[in-house]
Amino acid sequence: MLVMLDLSAAFDTIDHSTLLHHLEHYVGFGGTALGWLESYLTDRTQFVLHEGAESKHCKLRIGVPQGSVLGPLLFAIYMLPLGDVIRGFGISFHCYADDTQLYIPVDSGDSAQIQKVESCLAAVKGWMSQNFLQLNSGKTELMIIGSKRDREKFEDVSLWLDGFAIPQSASVRNLGVLFDPQLCFDQHIRSITRIAFFHLRNIARIRSMLSVVDAETLIHAFVSSRLDYCNALFSGLPNSTTKSLQLVHNAAARLLTRTRKFDHITPILASLHWLPITFRSDFKVLLLTYKALHGLSPLYLKDLIIPYSPSRFLRSSGAGLLSLPKVKKKSAGQRAFAYRAPFLWNRLPSAIREADSVELFKGKLKTHLYNLAFGV
Repeated sequence: MLVMLDLSAAFDTIDHSTLLHHLEHYVGFGGTALGWLESYLTDRTQFVLHEGAESKHCKLRIGVPQGSVLGPLLFAIYMLPLGDVIRGFGISFHCYADDTQLYIPVDSGDSAQIQKVESCLAAVKGWMSQNFLQLNSGKTELMIIGSKRDREKFEDVSLWLDGFAIPQSASVRNLGVLFDPQLCFDQHIRSITRIAFFHLRNIARIRSMLSVVDAETLIHAFVSSRLDYCNALFSGLPNSTTKSLQLVHNAAARLLTRTRKFDHITPILASLHWLPITFRSDFKVLLLTYKALHGLSPLYLKDLIIPYSPSRFLRSSGAGLLSLPKVKKKSAGQRAFAYRAPFLWNRLPSAIREADSVELFKGKLKTHLYNLAFGV
């Protein structure tokens, strides 16, 4: 079960005194550092300027300046006590700035878990009210994730919050990605494909006036960035699902190199050093794995991968391999990071796994995947 919480005007309602208290007592800021942050937050005013006339200046006692790296960071610190509230109910969660997600495994007929989530939501709403935040019940979303057969057991399940029913959603937008109940990402891929082709058509109209460098810049800004955003989620998906993304990728390569529609695409991609979509997804998973193993990623990712420790000494004991969890064949479990990461990692040559820096690892990995993709 996944619950997506929606906050109304979150960054604009942060109380300065509460935030400074959290900075001092939850994070440990003090002295000059705390004084800098207090100076950053206080003595700000707002007014309306219309045709040269100014309204009365009002002193701001709430809200953090937006458009800076400090805005989301200060909001995350402001929300730290909320984690204690949620953990008190035994429910897992993730917070990304003002985006908070609750998730918990549920079994059919287990009404206690449903009641636990509802109690947690009520406590979350109460904490937010006390801290000048507003939980928008009407935009909070619920999704039951699982196979079609499993979800049929939860058809009538909904959550109640302050007398308002939160029904199940057929899809939810999670940090810009459209999630569906089976995590097949069909809707998200269709959305990416539609938007990417729209931008490619616009670029094609002015391609004759652009240099190769300028055209490539536009393609990476409007197309490649969309194909690569959260593309670790595509690793392990069947080719029939990612085929449309590859068609976008091919069209972009042809537009850049100004080659004909029916020219063979592999030499074109190879000349541009553009990895096919499936390899780009695997690259992202492997890069996250390397960072997790070297303490450069969030702890929740590191906790999902376990170094391989055989019961007796083997030649592979010191090869830096990872334990591969057991999952059902051809199930969604094989696309989970806990399975996909060790599956791909263990197939890498040891020289790549043993790279002593992120940049060196990325370079060796790109070369390795390029050779696999284009048979070099």
